[in-house]
Amino acid sequence: MIQTIIKRDGRVVGYNEEKIKAAIRKAMLTTEQGEDEALIQRITDRIGMTGKEQMTVEEIQDRVELELMKSPRKEVARKYIAYRNQRSVARRAKTRDLFIEIIEAKNNDVTRENANMNTDSPAGMMMKFASETTKPFVDDYLLSEDAQEAVRHNLIHIHDKDYYPTKSLTCVQHPLDRILKYGFIAGHGESRPAKRIETASIIGCISLETAQNEMHGGQAIPAFDFYLAPYVRSSYKEEIKTLEQLTGDDLSDLYEAEIEDYIKRPLDGLSGKERLKQHAINKTASRVHQSMEAFIHNMNTIHSRGGNQVVFSSINYGTDTSAEGRCIIRELLNSTFEGVGNGATAIFPIQIWKKKRGVSYLPGDRNYDLYQLACKVTARRFFPNFVNLDATFNQHEKWDANDPQRYLYEVATMGCRTRVFENRYGEKTSVGRGNLSFTTINIVRLAIELMAIQNKEERIECFFKRLDEVLELTAKQLHDRFMFQKTALAKQFPLLMSRLWNGADSLKPNDTIETVINQGTLGIGFIGLAECLVALTGKHHGEDADSQKLGLRIISHMRSRANEFSERYDHNYSVLATPAEGLSGRFTRRDRSTFGILPGITDRDYYTNSNHVPVYYHCSPSHKAQIEAPYHELTRGGHIFYVEIDGDATHNPQAIMDIVDLMDKNNIGYCSVNHNRNRCMDCGYEDASENLTECPHCKGSNIDRLQRITGYLVGTTDRWNSAKLAELNDRVVHK
Repeated sequence: MIQTIIKRDGRVVGYNEEKIKAAIRKAMLTTEQGEDEALIQRITDRIGMTGKEQMTVEEIQDRVELELMKSPRKEVARKYIAYRNQRSVARRAKTRDLFIEIIEAKNNDVTRENANMNTDSPAGMMMKFASETTKPFVDDYLLSEDAQEAVRHNLIHIHDKDYYPTKSLTCVQHPLDRILKYGFIAGHGESRPAKRIETASIIGCISLETAQNEMHGGQAIPAFDFYLAPYVRSSYKEEIKTLEQLTGDDLSDLYEAEIEDYIKRPLDGLSGKERLKQHAINKTASRVHQSMEAFIHNMNTIHSRGGNQVVFSSINYGTDTSAEGRCIIRELLNSTFEGVGNGATAIFPIQIWKKKRGVSYLPGDRNYDLYQLACKVTARRFFPNFVNLDATFNQHEKWDANDPQRYLYEVATMGCRTRVFENRYGEKTSVGRGNLSFTTINIVRLAIELMAIQNKEERIECFFKRLDEVLELTAKQLHDRFMFQKTALAKQFPLLMSRLWNGADSLKPNDTIETVINQGTLGIGFIGLAECLVALTGKHHGEDADSQKLGLRIISHMRSRANEFSERYDHNYSVLATPAEGLSGRFTRRDRSTFGILPGITDRDYYTNSNHVPVYYHCSPSHKAQIEAPYHELTRGGHIFYVEIDGDATHNPQAIMDIVDLMDKNNIGYCSVNHNRNRCMDCGYEDASENLTECPHCKGSNIDRLQRITGYLVGTTDRWNSAKLAELNDRVVHK
């Protein structure tokens, strides 16, 4: 006797014979003889009494077909079979329509979900096909029923769900020194240890590109200057040895000669070994410059993930004060300023300047001149962004200015904003660690559902109760995903689990990765704090002090609960200020369809990213900094502070320095500056004029506005989805 039914989505529900009766009745009504209630009841009873205790929907339908074929009403069986086939086709129609749009390279929010992915290419299409067919599998077979319900009701979004079955991790900060010193094996290729700057630069590219194929998130190098500095000196030695061959002299005393800076200078007026030393320095500086050019060029042309997408790469630098480290920084910045190709702004790597008092920020600091250069480059090329090592939550008690490996105790970030530093289960560091996975909570929806409660205090208290329910569910979902990820074998990630992840060198190929990945983080993200506050109080945090207090209370509560989950599940949970791209519109569309257009909440095509003041709200950079800064300490999983400035920033690097000063004054962890930059896609001409439609150089009309989307740049806004385009058009200058 049938007791339960397994639905197509995997859910188990109680048996309901009325559904069988309704289906048979519908088929009978399409025939000349019409319905026969007695026959309907007999067939239903026979199926119910003779069936297994638990059956699938398909098994039930097969039995209905069989019983109808055995009955006098065979014409009903034919109608039932035809209707069943139509329903099967209808269930597949949505997937078919989506695939057609991918095939025809339609510009929509599915194909433009990731602005740095070219879904028009064959490889891009294949990735989209795989992505859109994998997500339903995850929903049906890998998620708990509670998680499925939360996704269906637009309460949470599970990021990179299409990669869920692969057990891959999100991102990692590459300990590049391990690769450069010991080499690595990846696939059929093998890398030997580096000996010169050109090789080190290329190996850095290969490390990022190889790991990108093993992961679903980004790749970062936490101390680019420190890692490459030794190869500046070794290249300098090569130049000295070349001079020994040319002159026949013993110049070994110049190998370790003190060098203040690797700066190219004329040889006029120099003689003897002084002249030879400067010649070697000049040659070395040129080689470093070319190596940095090659690094940037490769990171914008080497494709990964099936040849579809350049590596989502980031590099952190700025605190190596050695002559060699300074040379790396200087030539990297000079190469970035010059641009790639015919002078285009490089999209990758995302560059992040490490700001630290006594090292790289104030006049008199050893690297202050390079900080000035960094601001000049940012004024033209958007990068570098700035991470604040002086922020209270970014400091490390072990950091020592005299420690040659002090970079181990400096926070590094992914360009998009993801931050990994604190660690309950190992050394506190960014190096050799990353995020495992993250899920975002739609806090706007939670607030909308409670707007009918008239009493404000009661409404807010109900919100916190509802938030707790969803936080519990989210933490459990992330734990479940961790338990699935940890079963992966080390051999599935040949580079990541041999050279990159801390502790991975102890793993054998058939070992699971369980023992090492708990040093990573599980991110609980959120979106739309501004709209959430409007739903709860009528105003967002940028315009009302009480709303700001409530906003801080909400995110503080999330932070406290994340700490509780860390103890309960034995993981590194953190709160992430989600860098939403496709999600910013997806949540909004579904909420608007349910609740209608709500002023200040669902009346735009997007929800405001994380804890930001809305992009359309007019305020000064100082006010924006004061509002957003307190959230940075609470969102240890990642955060960013943006400022939109007016005019041609290329002539005003001081404007960039003023923003970094705001960062220092307000205890902000990570920031970037946006400004207008037009580029002619035909001839490469660039300027900062507003609404440029015709290139003044070649008279072409193929003009693109270079813009930042969620921490990274996008070479063309043609690949932006509709929600992010709407947000872009709403952005106002902060002044």
